[in-house]
Amino acid sequence: MTGGKHFLTDPKTLVKDSLVGLTLANPHLYFDEKEKVIYPKDLASLRNSQVTLFCGGGSGHEPAHAGFVGPGMLSAAVSGHVFASPSSSQVLSCLRRVYSEEHGTLVVIKNYTGDILNFGRAVERFKTERVNYGKPLPKVATVVVDDDVGVVNPDDDEEGGVGRRGLAGSVLAYKLAGARAVKGGTLEQVKQVAQYVVSHTFTIGCALNAASVPGQGFPRNLNDNEMEVGMGIHNEPGFERKELEPADTLVQGLIDHIINSQPFKAHRGNRAGVLLLVNNLGATSNLEMGLVTKLAVEATRTRGLTPVRVFSGTYMTGLAMPGASISLMVLPENKEEYQDLVALIDEPAHCPGWINHAQVINAGSTDESCEDPAATFTPSSNAAWECVIDSAYHSVVAKEPEVTRLDQLMGDGDCGHVLLSGATAIFEASKHRLLPLHDPSAALARISAIVEDAMGGTSGIIYCLFLDGLAQQLRKLGVTSNASLSPTVWGTAMLGALDTLYQYTSARPGHRTLIDALQPFASTLATTGDVRAAFEAADEGAKATAGMKPKRGRAVYVGKNEGGVADAGAVGLVAVLSGVADALDKH
Repeated sequence: MTGGKHFLTDPKTLVKDSLVGLTLANPHLYFDEKEKVIYPKDLASLRNSQVTLFCGGGSGHEPAHAGFVGPGMLSAAVSGHVFASPSSSQVLSCLRRVYSEEHGTLVVIKNYTGDILNFGRAVERFKTERVNYGKPLPKVATVVVDDDVGVVNPDDDEEGGVGRRGLAGSVLAYKLAGARAVKGGTLEQVKQVAQYVVSHTFTIGCALNAASVPGQGFPRNLNDNEMEVGMGIHNEPGFERKELEPADTLVQGLIDHIINSQPFKAHRGNRAGVLLLVNNLGATSNLEMGLVTKLAVEATRTRGLTPVRVFSGTYMTGLAMPGASISLMVLPENKEEYQDLVALIDEPAHCPGWINHAQVINAGSTDESCEDPAATFTPSSNAAWECVIDSAYHSVVAKEPEVTRLDQLMGDGDCGHVLLSGATAIFEASKHRLLPLHDPSAALARISAIVEDAMGGTSGIIYCLFLDGLAQQLRKLGVTSNASLSPTVWGTAMLGALDTLYQYTSARPGHRTLIDALQPFASTLATTGDVRAAFEAADEGAKATAGMKPKRGRAVYVGKNEGGVADAGAVGLVAVLSGVADALDKH
């Protein structure tokens, strides 16, 4: 194994420089350098003729995802840092740019926490800004790809847990959904075929070693005589490390793992036809890939399956990971549906990661589509809002050391600092009269944007998603000014905002998260209209987390909470709500 050597100038500019190189080698592509979005030059006309679709994620998986932008597949792709989700602002810029007013847009998301939250928040922000400017809700659909059957997570419970990861099966979703869109399918039809791929594709990977990360090196190393089954595309440990074995034994075992998995059994039925995708994880030679492909076809056939189409190549990598993944997509038993899907996979796609270059006309700029409409808001003052923000800020300042202490015991220790950073940014914006406080929905949308910039991390995006949902709910309830607000209206809107948040996180009351404080606050406020009673319910909920076993968040990996430690996120939220309640008592 090589020792972490890379072609490298500066790790900080590697992603940008690589994407510039992609566009230079593929003249049908444009690059939005600020937001790290790749899109075709004919996007302006494309939006008028078909459903558009995009995906994205952390860099390091090339050619995914930018390499699949082109006619017949993705309409755009957005990239984060290496192995890190793009921010919701990046995703939102991509959605604004690619959105088709007439036909709608499909957002394909891989099942990783960062992707789910950031792509989800971008969709909700897009909805919020549309309704805030008097437009109807956009025609946007999402699908989440979770084709990995190599995940073994004993901490997942009957409520689902984190779930299976999105791997190379994502590329099949791009291909079939993109073909359906090109052939004139509606948004519902495009989503339907993508969802079929998600439900009927199953992937397992194996690696001979982890991948070296540019600027960081190897996170760990396997011995020369070892291999790991189920290693993730971000170097996540697999479910089995074992002695290196002959390729035929290995590949047969991988195929067996897929067909014996419960998800595969649940969808196979009597069907025998499959699509077979053999994927290079980044550093496997083409010579070896030919062998793995041959063995995969043979193993599939000897187990009663018919590989109707076989794809072999580099589709979704883990940097230069020496390994391969195998994906099986079960085809429909119905003849007409079977032929339809095979025709879609055969439909030409012109993009660097799939077939060849595409020659298209330059249809002009679409820069105006990704301008932020929130930048045109009118700041205004409101004594009640300013009093609440001031009180909440000082409450967080006082409570930050305790929140930090709790997070050091059961997390990564940054919860208090992150919360204070967000509270400070909102306080400063209020102090300098930079918020549209005359319009509650617009004010919440602006505060949400400030929180994202100031906080970051999982707690930040959770606050953002809730605020986005709250802004939408107030608009839905007809609230256009502060005069029409009341505690019960706030409570009703907060319950609706929780429904928005629940679309993107599986955390629920009892999982030892800030939800244990937020849910009782919203419910009590909506029922009673009593802010102080709602705060007391939230405080009791936060205290109750001291007796809970962690089921979500980083604390799951730290311990079982045998010391009776309250959740830092819940305690931090109570600090915010305490300031709110105190201010309203005085005002």
